[in-house]
Amino acid sequence: MYVKKITKLILIVATLAISIVVQAQEHPNLILTKDGVEKIRKNLGKVPLFDATVESVKKTVDKEIAAGIDTPIPKDFSGGYTHYRHKQNFIIAQKAGVLYQILEDDKYAIYVRDMLLQYEAMYKDLPLHPQERSYARGKLFWQSLNDSNWLVYMSQAYDTVYNFLTEEQREKLENNLFRPFADFISLENPAFYNRVHNHSTWGNAAVGMIGLVMEDEELIQRALYGIEDDGLPIGGIDNDGGTIKVEDQKKGFLANLDDPFSPDGYYTEGPYYQRYAMYPFLIFALAMENVRPDLKVLQHKDNVLLKGVDALLNLSDADGEFFPLNDGQKGMSYYTASLVTAVDIAYHYGDQDPKLLSVAEKQNQVLLDQSGLDVAIAIRDGKAKPFTKTSVNLSDGINGKQGGVGVLRYGNEDLTLVFKYAAQGLSHGHYDKLSYSLYEKGDEILQDYGLSRFVNIGQKGGGNYLKENKTWAKTTIAHNTLAQNGEMHFGGSYKVASTEHSDLYLFDATKNNVQVVSATEVNAYPGTKMHRTMALIKDQHFEKAFMLDIMKVQSDTKNEYDFPFYYMGQVINGNFKWESPTNLEPLGAKNGYQHLYLEGKGKPTTNNTKFSWLGNGKFYTLTSVAEESDELLLTRIGANDPEFNLRRDAGFMVRRKAKDTTFVSIIEPHGSYSPVSEASLNSSSNIADLKIVKDNDEYTAVSITDLKGNKQLFILSNKDASSSEKHSLKINGKKYNWVGPYYYK
Repeated sequence: MYVKKITKLILIVATLAISIVVQAQEHPNLILTKDGVEKIRKNLGKVPLFDATVESVKKTVDKEIAAGIDTPIPKDFSGGYTHYRHKQNFIIAQKAGVLYQILEDDKYAIYVRDMLLQYEAMYKDLPLHPQERSYARGKLFWQSLNDSNWLVYMSQAYDTVYNFLTEEQREKLENNLFRPFADFISLENPAFYNRVHNHSTWGNAAVGMIGLVMEDEELIQRALYGIEDDGLPIGGIDNDGGTIKVEDQKKGFLANLDDPFSPDGYYTEGPYYQRYAMYPFLIFALAMENVRPDLKVLQHKDNVLLKGVDALLNLSDADGEFFPLNDGQKGMSYYTASLVTAVDIAYHYGDQDPKLLSVAEKQNQVLLDQSGLDVAIAIRDGKAKPFTKTSVNLSDGINGKQGGVGVLRYGNEDLTLVFKYAAQGLSHGHYDKLSYSLYEKGDEILQDYGLSRFVNIGQKGGGNYLKENKTWAKTTIAHNTLAQNGEMHFGGSYKVASTEHSDLYLFDATKNNVQVVSATEVNAYPGTKMHRTMALIKDQHFEKAFMLDIMKVQSDTKNEYDFPFYYMGQVINGNFKWESPTNLEPLGAKNGYQHLYLEGKGKPTTNNTKFSWLGNGKFYTLTSVAEESDELLLTRIGANDPEFNLRRDAGFMVRRKAKDTTFVSIIEPHGSYSPVSEASLNSSSNIADLKIVKDNDEYTAVSITDLKGNKQLFILSNKDASSSEKHSLKINGKKYNWVGPYYYK
């Protein structure tokens, strides 16, 4: 502890010495720079996408200026007027400041000045926000997170009008608004500020950016390294209200860059929150690059921020929507403003990858700064190339050794598998080890539910997380993975789950006809090992690529296993009979089961269970190897949900009582249906038989027979994933020899 303090003291003294030598800064210099503004002005009217963005922003800001400035006394959650108004204010102020610099029209500077002085007049006497739900209440907003949003944007606005203001106005704003605001976010809210989390990232960036504008070295150091003596219990407070071990306590912007990001650029909270956090990460790093390039914040951890942009783009479906891993809202995509920032900065400060330009073309807007100008010029000059997403394996954890996410893609995203074997993902993580979702183009075949929240819709819990996020969305049974004895992974304990992760067994996307990802999990249920292997296969005898799923379970005791499939579409048929109850009842009383209605129940009638549905004009069939004792359950989300906070989505579940067992299934896309022509094409499965032909500690082999009698065989080596290991196995009198962890033919 003392060594750390001495080291930090030396660093502070050194940086203070540097700041004394450096002459007074020019403004703007935070995001826009003096040279950048001159280049932009010279190119106005010559770069179509940039000019169109200027006109669009100008139209928006002019409308707000005409309406007048409103800074209401805060009272609402995120869905209410006061929240919306203060959020709109900081967004418009930042845009107005940029327009002032580019267009040299004083009306925009006057607007920013008057708004800032209006906030200065109200802030010094402003109490805590009246809504008490947050662990760290703000003043303008119900939580300090949104106050930090405000300061990140207003720092940029202040920088752009800095020289327009009088010295007296600057002193008033800095002494009565900006410095107290920064102290409130940090010193007065250490549980919010001193942690590794997207919340803290916003707080760190806010304090650091206003520190850069004000040339306040103390605030800059506080942003980078956190508060040294925060007054929290030993090590601070975790997301469950418990204490964090001293050795686990990390804080400050650089710690938030180090810990949540893997070397591949994957952010442990998942793409939805990576998208949200990338704005403060990149915007503060860019500000540091412009004002304090000596600290090389933008290049920190081997350019992990630029890698993070590539990772985010690869964690989206064919429509650009991010996969809803962990707490993720469906529909969020790379068209959001934060990804415009990310793409432009990544292009300008990275390798100027022409594939990023095609994403920027789709976004149809750019940043109004030098990076946005360069992107728009490159697009004008025809340098864009398609951003074609391929299969990718993204590691999780600070050193890339805490599991990860494997994305397998066949063709031009004709079939996309998202396999999650990652770490917990901080407070936004779900209890869903070895879960997956499946897409055809941009359409969900099997879904990840995502979060339970209506963001910024006030009628639904003030736009905040609903209680069903914990009672349903985070639970194990809410995901396409194995649940044991009706319990959640790690007993639903965040503290336990945060210490564990799944392990990659193999990832191979080198072949055109078969791609495989495989991982193990031994801690979710003590005494039980799960080994899941998933493959995308394109065989000449099948119309489309299909997915093979092998879940091998080994346990010390006999258990009841539930294996759900949350399909998206309308039931077509099944090869078993089910009984539908007259009155719907929940499937259980806790751990998510209380939210599942039991709509049907049956038993297998053959060695294969088949279940088909129609979704988005395409047919899908689940074929699963059945055991005679299996129970087949048709479920529907929505039980114990009187306020209708949950979507009424359907599921199909295999329930099996066993000690050791292997679930083998295939999801087979096939055919199509047109409501216009009313033509139903290839509406039936092409699989005649799915069989486990070998299953022991060493190998698991699965045979697939189509309707014409053609056979395929997939063999997995369960203990050796080496790509060079030679294998020899006899199955039904025939010997198979191959090299590597699996065989397919």
